[in-house]
Amino acid sequence: MGSMFASGPPSSDITYSFSNTPVTHNIKQHSFYPYTDNGGSTLGIAGADFCIMAGDTRSTSGYNINSRFVPKNFKIGASSADDDSDAHLVLSVVGFAADGLALKEKLDTVVKMYRYQHGKPISLKAAAQRLSHILYQKRFFPFYVTAMIGGLDEEGKGALYSYDPVGSYERHMCRAAGAASSLIMPFLDGTVDLKNRYQPGSGEGHDLQPMVAMPLPRKEVEDLVVDSFAGATERHIEVGDTLQMLVVTKSGIEEIFHELKKD
Repeated sequence: MGSMFASGPPSSDITYSFSNTPVTHNIKQHSFYPYTDNGGSTLGIAGADFCIMAGDTRSTSGYNINSRFVPKNFKIGASSADDDSDAHLVLSVVGFAADGLALKEKLDTVVKMYRYQHGKPISLKAAAQRLSHILYQKRFFPFYVTAMIGGLDEEGKGALYSYDPVGSYERHMCRAAGAASSLIMPFLDGTVDLKNRYQPGSGEGHDLQPMVAMPLPRKEVEDLVVDSFAGATERHIEVGDTLQMLVVTKSGIEEIFHELKKD
């Protein structure tokens, strides 16, 4: 043992088998992150002959409130910038507010151009497909938003489409997005989609017959929307101030406001 450590005990320092040892520099890494989440929540519910798009108006950055009135639902497809009475679609965006506005302007321009070129309003189905293309074109630097578009389909029935940031989309009867979506969506699953709900007395175990989801009356849907956001404001600090509802019917788009908690 004595001969093994004749030159002293082993050193814990790192040694290199090559002559040029690595040279360290004081390197400071700079990064750029262009996105931020401005909070808030949105939801949409399609009825038999109407579609309701709703969202709160609070805009946040972390624990700061930037503004108490930043709408997240926009009328799309009006023939004039000064008069939106003939708009027939509603776009809902939540996430990064700047990207939401940019997406709204892009889609509104496309829908207006369609009206000018074809002499008629674009259908909801075609607008939904076009919105998917707009999002997919920006897939390498995507719009940092969750988008939904609602209106009436070719048969006059309420229709709602929701998207991921790169354009994948699907038609739903109801959908929630944003900061409080995890609070609102389970409520809508039970009251609108009737998921995991069964007909009383239809059997036991696997013999139970599920309830069939049917479109709800407008008044009931409006009450559900108000209740959804009233509950969300109790549990989420990024949701509150004012509830904006846009109701799409064959007569046009009606805008309704309700007060929410401001603390």
